[in-house]
Amino acid sequence: MNILVAGIGTGVGKTHVSALLAQALQADYWKPIQTGNSSDAETVSAFNPGLNIHPECYRLSYPASPYLAALREQITIDPDTIHLPQTERPLVIESVGGLFVPVTEHLLSIDLFQKWECAWILVANHYLGSINHTLLSIAALKQRGCPLIGLIFNDNFNQLSPEDRMENEKIIIRLSNIPCLARVAYLSLTLQPEVQLWQHLLQNP
Repeated sequence: MNILVAGIGTGVGKTHVSALLAQALQADYWKPIQTGNSSDAETVSAFNPGLNIHPECYRLSYPASPYLAALREQITIDPDTIHLPQTERPLVIESVGGLFVPVTEHLLSIDLFQKWECAWILVANHYLGSINHTLLSIAALKQRGCPLIGLIFNDNFNQLSPEDRMENEKIIIRLSNIPCLARVAYLSLTLQPEVQLWQHLLQNP
């Protein structure tokens, strides 16, 4: 079982959610492309000591999209060299940036990840404009036939009141007809009770 953790943008909490999913499913973790000085793999490992983490195919230090980071570091990203790691356990794959972040001059993040057989989870959070970003991301995944099984709301922004956050979630779920699999608090080490719902959906996509 491969689980692709995508986000409505950069910095929405994909790594945090990936760590929690890997913990709950006793899964391996893999982020094929890393940019910037920080390491998402190290963050996930800190959540789950002893977790099996597969190495990145490309690790770039420049804090930008993979395309721009590779350009600045004079490296060529060859998508044909990026292959799913072999494992007998579930695999949590963390995407890079938002869905339309360029990986190469001609390839977007969504193009790279949709070639693999994965159950997609979209990570969203709460800020002004997040409804638009979430619904656009859902529309893009549906248009390309990506099997989106649900949303996880990562509540690491305080721009909106709890009441407004709940109303935003309700309208996103109602308009997209995509279920909420879980809600997580920033830096939480466990998933909330909705875990049973998304575990069921992961096992019965």
